[in-house]
Amino acid sequence: MSNEYKRWQTESVKEALKLRRVVVLSGARQTGKTTLSHQVIAGAGDYRSLDDTDMLDYALFDPKGFIMHKSGTMVIDEIQKAAKLIPEIKLAVDKNNRPGQYLLTGSVNILTLPAIGDSLAGRVKYKRLRPLTVGEILGKKPVFLDKAFNRDFPNKISGYNKEHIIDLAFRGGYPEAVANKNYQHRKDWHIDYFNTILLRDLKNIANIRRQDDLQSLMGILASWSAKFMEISQIAAALSLNKLTLNSYINTLVSMFMYEKVSPWLKTDYERIGKRHKFYATDTGIMTSILGWNPNEVIMNNDRSGKLIETFVFQELIAHIDMDNKYKLFQYRDRQNREIDFLVERDDGALLGIEVKAGHNVSKDDLKAQKWFEENILKNKQKYTGIILYSGDRTIQFEENKLAVPTAALWL
Repeated sequence: MSNEYKRWQTESVKEALKLRRVVVLSGARQTGKTTLSHQVIAGAGDYRSLDDTDMLDYALFDPKGFIMHKSGTMVIDEIQKAAKLIPEIKLAVDKNNRPGQYLLTGSVNILTLPAIGDSLAGRVKYKRLRPLTVGEILGKKPVFLDKAFNRDFPNKISGYNKEHIIDLAFRGGYPEAVANKNYQHRKDWHIDYFNTILLRDLKNIANIRRQDDLQSLMGILASWSAKFMEISQIAAALSLNKLTLNSYINTLVSMFMYEKVSPWLKTDYERIGKRHKFYATDTGIMTSILGWNPNEVIMNNDRSGKLIETFVFQELIAHIDMDNKYKLFQYRDRQNREIDFLVERDDGALLGIEVKAGHNVSKDDLKAQKWFEENILKNKQKYTGIILYSGDRTIQFEENKLAVPTAALWL
């Protein structure tokens, strides 16, 4: 169903195939990688899916013969199922430097797989396909970051209050779930998807001996989204040692179910926190795993705050994926001064983003950002601080600090 939407990554994948011999398109299952691949090659290449058992047997039995082709692009879907194809692809593209020879898709980050020892460095371009953003669903272009750094927002953006934003978060971004308008049916789809990941995909890529622990862990991690994880606390709850727990978490990250945001450390200030912040990669899956109800969440400040911050992360990171001049970080120091997101541009300019679930906002909500600018940056770098909130008006507090409707993410 993803062919109903124009994906932001389509043109960048086409462009990458003009420049690199191999392009790897990674992302969770059901995000639309197969549909995008068909659109990119438009019938001009050779498409082979390793979900087809005959194709998989062929790939495993004769990897050299499997990858042979003379022209066009060969698409190999779910490449992680036959890791032994990678060395053969490397040999093939070393003999022929023609760009656009292979488009590989995977539901796992192939660089994290032990069986794949060679990263195809210098020959490959990596692309990430995430669940649909609201902008993609509405047919909008990814312009938020340019507007934010230029402080160029309209005075009013109507139609998206807190209730609307929570509804979008519960919907999530998986194309099949998005197309389903019935709340309970969509929730059932999310749970079925979750169970498929646990029962099939994890068994194929990782040696998970305690399946019940992993199921519990998925729920626990969903509850830690938008937080700094306490590994010791989680390990004790599951009676797991830290080494095993970290291996489980890294497996789920490699499958694009969860993601870590690194701390911003470009300073010698000794009190800056060094921990990563943790996010679910789809709020629809997250709310279904947790068994949340939209009517209850809107009345619960902790849950609505966690949900909307996770939702903003998912929208924001998709913008950052589109342009390698941006990188995403977060900031927290030992005095608990915190900035939810820091976007760094390649010229050193910084954009700070604080997420507020409610409709009310004040200058006090920018205290941490003002302190950061004056004491960490010491006003030596261009800085813009914004608050994303559920209101509908842009409010300017200072020349470089303003409150902006969350809906600016999909203008």
